Amino acid sequence: MRTIDPAVAISRVLTMRGIVNRTIWQERFFATLFAVFGVLALALALVGLYGVMACAVSRRRHEMGIRMAMAAGAGTIQRMILWQSGQLVAGGLLAGTMAAVALTRILSGQLYEVKATDPETYFAVAVVLSLTALAAGYVPARKATRVDPMLALREE
Repeated sequence: MRTIDPAVAISRVLTMRGIVNRTIWQERFFATLFAVFGVLALALALVGLYGVMACAVSRRRHEMGIRMAMAAGAGTIQRMILWQSGQLVAGGLLAGTMAAVALTRILSGQLYEVKATDPETYFAVAVVLSLTALAAGYVPARKATRVDPMLALREE
């Protein structure tokens, strides 16, 4: 610039990357904030579902003992617990999808190259939540299969 016109004062020299970063800092901040909240919500869902299923398994210990005494296999007990976990998740996914569709107008200004009613995004979220629920229900389901029928029947 000095060789072209030495009379021009240069006060602030920025790279193009610096200009872009200054322009999109707010979008980047909200994206990071939403990602952190999303991970926290997923962790809370995982812990909450695990707690509910663990409580249900411990309360139904006697029933599990009777089922195992009547020749129910470990796989049957596991499938039963995972099915109950899946029912809870299906209800949560239904309610969450309805709420998300209703509230997309509020967040539509923060979405970049994603439509507010993007079916791929809804599907991806449902798959991640379902896998998380499967993981959360698996530990109580395994615990339910380790119930000794004789001890469970004596507890009553």
